[in-house]
Amino acid sequence: MSGAGLVLLHTSAAHVPVFDALRDRNHPGAALRHLVVPELLDRARDEGPDAVAPDLLELLSAAGPGSVLVTCSTIGATAESLAPALRAPVLRVDRPMAAAAVRAGARITVLASLKSTLAPTVALLAEEAGKRPVTIRTRLVAGAWDRFASGDRDGCLALVAAAADGVTGADVIVLAQASLAGAEHLAASRVPVLSSPASGLAAGLALRA
Repeated sequence: MSGAGLVLLHTSAAHVPVFDALRDRNHPGAALRHLVVPELLDRARDEGPDAVAPDLLELLSAAGPGSVLVTCSTIGATAESLAPALRAPVLRVDRPMAAAAVRAGARITVLASLKSTLAPTVALLAEEAGKRPVTIRTRLVAGAWDRFASGDRDGCLALVAAAADGVTGADVIVLAQASLAGAEHLAASRVPVLSSPASGLAAGLALRA
């Protein structure tokens, strides 16, 4: 990892303590630099992820040297596409989780709290699957985003865990957003439930700028 540290781009300030805690527990001493830009998600939801590419390029160029981990699944693919222009590695936080999901089985259920996250997550899973046949089902967890946006993270996770417990006919469940991490520990489902922050941070710190 470069001495400049890993730049984490968030669209919610709620992610900062989550990733700092993961760093302290699993990667003590690692240097993290957080950028929090909520308006990127707002615009991506309204106009599509590609609409924020110029702003992303400007923001990440100004952030200085270092590898980049993007914790917003809606804009993750757009951010990764900017790596050549930035001349630095850019990783979406959910890519390692997606790779683990397609290894776990062919029947994948995606849970999300935002509709804008579903298509990018399905596309990522298909990309990671390559020629392996997979069946991907999606479910929007009603009320989860409203709970998260109002600051009721526990309420959000409880709704997501309940949705996971209702999943049938799946080999693995994917939590499409970093904000849903923690629901996997509340779920009673026997189907494995994967979240992105821990594996994403580990992969981000392994990048070389």
